[in-house]
Amino acid sequence: PHRTELYEDPPSGCWPIVYSPDYNITFMGLEKLHPFDAGKWGKVINFLKEEKLFADDLIVQAREATDEDLLVVHTRRYLNKLKWSFVVATITEIPPVAFLPNFVVQRKVLKPLRTQTGGTIMAGKLAVDRGWAINVGGGFHHCSSDKGGGFCAYADITLAIKFLFERVQGVSRATIIDLDAHQGNGHERDFMDDPRVYIMDAYNRYIYPGDGFAKRAIKRKVELEWGTEDTEYLQKVHTHVEGALNEFKPDIIVYNAGTDILDGDPLGGLAISPQGIVKRDEVVFRAARSRGVPVLMVTSGGYQKRTARIIADSILNLHSLGLLGRERAACAAGSPSLDQMVRDSAKGFSNLS
Repeated sequence: PHRTELYEDPPSGCWPIVYSPDYNITFMGLEKLHPFDAGKWGKVINFLKEEKLFADDLIVQAREATDEDLLVVHTRRYLNKLKWSFVVATITEIPPVAFLPNFVVQRKVLKPLRTQTGGTIMAGKLAVDRGWAINVGGGFHHCSSDKGGGFCAYADITLAIKFLFERVQGVSRATIIDLDAHQGNGHERDFMDDPRVYIMDAYNRYIYPGDGFAKRAIKRKVELEWGTEDTEYLQKVHTHVEGALNEFKPDIIVYNAGTDILDGDPLGGLAISPQGIVKRDEVVFRAARSRGVPVLMVTSGGYQKRTARIIADSILNLHSLGLLGRERAACAAGSPSLDQMVRDSAKGFSNLS
């Protein structure tokens, strides 16, 4: 297979957390026409820095996926369609985009989405190498090889899994745990008859996309009612995540951690509290880490201003519980410095996972 930039070993960036300032969509206020907080990705990183989780140079810089990368999954025909602004306007649900010259659309809308897609592909290999990885963006689960929609222009989940299958020794089975409020019809269509991929999807049964054909690919379908609350939700997530991982032993888990399940989300229609979201992510990471299965988390949908804070709180919670392993030591110069080891041992065993 040809070498891709996305799989070069990241610089000494110690945390397998992938991000680029290019993720954020901001121009002429157009981003305000979509309920999406188009700068949420950067806000997550800023909160994590404020909490002293890491400094700038300690996360992995996402690189933009090239056409060559995208063609691992997408048809040339589909990529050509994105050269029409009105097609992109339809996919992103930002109507005025239809009236912009395509070079502006490419630079201001599609490049951020391609960079997030590159981030998911990179995070796939990082997860296998380090046991876990988080792409602060990505999770475009409504896009399949030849069709976008619902703000999703590139099939980053499908891409990350296909890259791993094709290029990483020992990865031949994947489980997708999709806990965004919407059904993940993109990856479902892409992996419809693929026995290597097991899909669990929990979603509000009454909202977009209601893709009956795609539902046939779901091995564990958890259809939720309007206004589902924490207790019922967390119990279902716990039961079905455990069940899914007992039923099929994957080499990688791709966790689509949409925050649009949050109470008050205009599109999700569920009623989960911020604490409920933090707990949900913990349930998934505990299940993955206790089985020693690498987990790749993407942030997907989430349409309220308080979303970024919740994602950051969740990552901080995973860290404080020791569910993010201690991979920092394994980066930098290859081995921790002596004073780092002394500091670590002084902390005792409290944060050993």
